[in-house]
Amino acid sequence: MERTESMPAQTRPPGVATADPGSVLLPGHDVPLGRYTTVRRLLPQRTRRMVGAWCFVDHFGPDDVAQRPGMEVPPHPHTGLQTVTWLLDGEILHRDSLGNVQPIRPGQLNVMTSGHGIAHSERSPAAHPPLMHGVQLWVALPDPARSGEADFAHHAELPRWRVGELSVTLLVGEFGGERSPARVHTPLLGAQLELAGTAPVGLPLRPDFEYALLALDGVAEADGVPVTPGALLWLGAGRDAVTVRGTPAARLMLLGGEPFAEPLVMWWNFVGRSHEEIAAARED
Repeated sequence: MERTESMPAQTRPPGVATADPGSVLLPGHDVPLGRYTTVRRLLPQRTRRMVGAWCFVDHFGPDDVAQRPGMEVPPHPHTGLQTVTWLLDGEILHRDSLGNVQPIRPGQLNVMTSGHGIAHSERSPAAHPPLMHGVQLWVALPDPARSGEADFAHHAELPRWRVGELSVTLLVGEFGGERSPARVHTPLLGAQLELAGTAPVGLPLRPDFEYALLALDGVAEADGVPVTPGALLWLGAGRDAVTVRGTPAARLMLLGGEPFAEPLVMWWNFVGRSHEEIAAARED
């Protein structure tokens, strides 16, 4: 996915874990993506640049695309990051400069590692489902992975289990004694949570991780704080648990990770360590 708005490079100093279990609701903002799609950008924000190594979060849909093309993002480059794509409705065709051509459908995961550089496009096929809904996230790569080879992986099967009235799908990282097959390069967590009832459910957390929640659809709350689509609920670090509840069929995404230990500069589709490095990527 491509950052289409014009904005200056954003700098983020190295992170350290702090005991900060307070919750802060951070509203996102709408950004046009390609010719036909508008996304809600939840990260980065002025007051919160990252959650662990997660440095970018776009939530798109649910959109009725029955009478229009759907997603139409032309080829564009990336450096220094991984893209993580997760669909709830619809279909997107991924093509990249490594020669991969891979459709992604609901319940499947695409992870593209840019390393020192890759280009890709994301388009809805001509015969696509009538709804489109999903998220794309970026993960900042640490040294030396950010200078390594580019890679792409598609995961049709992911760990899924229940905790009380909550269904968990593990996208990346480790959680609840399970491990995702998706390869990541820093301690990280990404999981979809789907509520089957209204009873509260407690989830264990790591105090050394930063965490955030976003609502994909439905009405929910975390430790009594409401979270609705269009905003990111920053949970902070220093927590050993969180309690979630909401309406039946509400879906959330739990993000977490160790504070990113390296300085970061983001501009357009590039993630680097300095403005000079970003300028060099632009020239390439």
